[in-house]
Amino acid sequence: MKKPIEILKQYYGFSNFRGLQETIINTLVKEKRHSLVLMPTGGGKSLIYQIPALIFDGGTIVISPLIALMQDQVDALKKRKIPAEFINSTVSKANREKRLQNFVDGKIKLLYVTPERFRKKEFVAKIKNANISLLAIDEAHCISEWGHDFRPDYSRIGEFRELIGNPLTVALTATATLDVQKDIISKLNLDGDEIKVFHQGIQRPNLRLEAKDIWGYDDKLEKMVAALQTYKGSTIIYFSLIKTLDEFSGYLQSKKIEHSLYHGKLEPQRRKAVQRNFLQNENKIILATNAFGMGIDKADIRLIIHAEIPSSIESYYQEIGRAGRDGKDSLCLLLYDQSDLYTQMEFIKWGNPSAEYYERVFNILRRDVDKVKSMGVDFIREEMSFKDRSDFRVETVLSMLDRYGVTEGSVESSNISLVTALHPNLENEKRLEDKLMNDNKKLLAMVNYFKETSCRRVFISNYFGFPGENPCGNCDCCSNGE
Repeated sequence: MKKPIEILKQYYGFSNFRGLQETIINTLVKEKRHSLVLMPTGGGKSLIYQIPALIFDGGTIVISPLIALMQDQVDALKKRKIPAEFINSTVSKANREKRLQNFVDGKIKLLYVTPERFRKKEFVAKIKNANISLLAIDEAHCISEWGHDFRPDYSRIGEFRELIGNPLTVALTATATLDVQKDIISKLNLDGDEIKVFHQGIQRPNLRLEAKDIWGYDDKLEKMVAALQTYKGSTIIYFSLIKTLDEFSGYLQSKKIEHSLYHGKLEPQRRKAVQRNFLQNENKIILATNAFGMGIDKADIRLIIHAEIPSSIESYYQEIGRAGRDGKDSLCLLLYDQSDLYTQMEFIKWGNPSAEYYERVFNILRRDVDKVKSMGVDFIREEMSFKDRSDFRVETVLSMLDRYGVTEGSVESSNISLVTALHPNLENEKRLEDKLMNDNKKLLAMVNYFKETSCRRVFISNYFGFPGENPCGNCDCCSNGE
């Protein structure tokens, strides 16, 4: 059996592990002990399951929620001559069957799948025949409904583990509070004695954390331009609203400052081109919504600006983690305008429809699905006696119906259909009210982060349940704004 360090050198070209990587890998390989890994964005989480995958005799299943990133991750592995594949809805049926058979036959070491794949009877029947040595769960915070990106199929991972013989399991995330950590362990059908929890804390000392109080649009523009002039290099500026993003883009154009835009209303090919050009240094400044950044592995991002307050510490921490991965000084600047709070409060309201609202949309689909297919979301809005296009409760309901497996297809593709009854979780008003309260508490924590006067990094560490951190010395609180 090859040693982890030998695998690291042979396939990845590194001579040393970083942080806790080697300790965690040895816990998996030598102790055969389940592990929950809390590691900052850019900390090298993928190596923690990829190296054991190359040591174990059997295969490794990697559960990931991110279809868009699977191909990138698999392509990177193949370039290193590591046999890996992915199966998701973008792959043809013939190729899905071929890849799955190759995994069962031991020709593939790592198979990336979405948790929704376990809804498919043919997949479940086949995967039971595979020799699986390791189950890796990426973005493990998605398991918990109290996390910031809950996915219902993730909460069934305990069932999936049982289906495939309860293999050795490693769950990995950058963002999990103590409550979310407990929920992850519980949903894996494990107890605290069976799983070892590793965390590296908030160990990114090269990131300078600053937050500035903003008074109106002009003040926001001034602060952003000042940061751009000070930290010259690759930059991501995050916006909550496409409208604000477009306004600032117009301002930069008037100042002849080159930049690119990335948001959900752009065509997919355009978004891919923007991302590719940013990675290849053909554009330095990206104005983006939070849709941008997942899977971006660019070492020299010097500046992250949040032009509007994010919805949670989890989102904020994930996004600032994209800066300074080369270890060089980088600035993470939060611009806080109290009026922006109302935008996030609206988002939270739209993201938490009532049980009655879910039931009404469900009944429209049951009664008039052909009209929905032909007229789309606008028909549902009309039926809900609701024409405000800035309210996205309908989109939230459609998304959650899909995530819970209540529907198949989509309104956009004109092939949506009901396949089961409304899920009990979407009928439980108490549960939905608790979720709304939880989302509001997350936003309040973000406000408290802005108001922090001692140390911003200590605040984040305490939020994620890592007490005892020393003041960082590299935030505006520690340096008294200097």
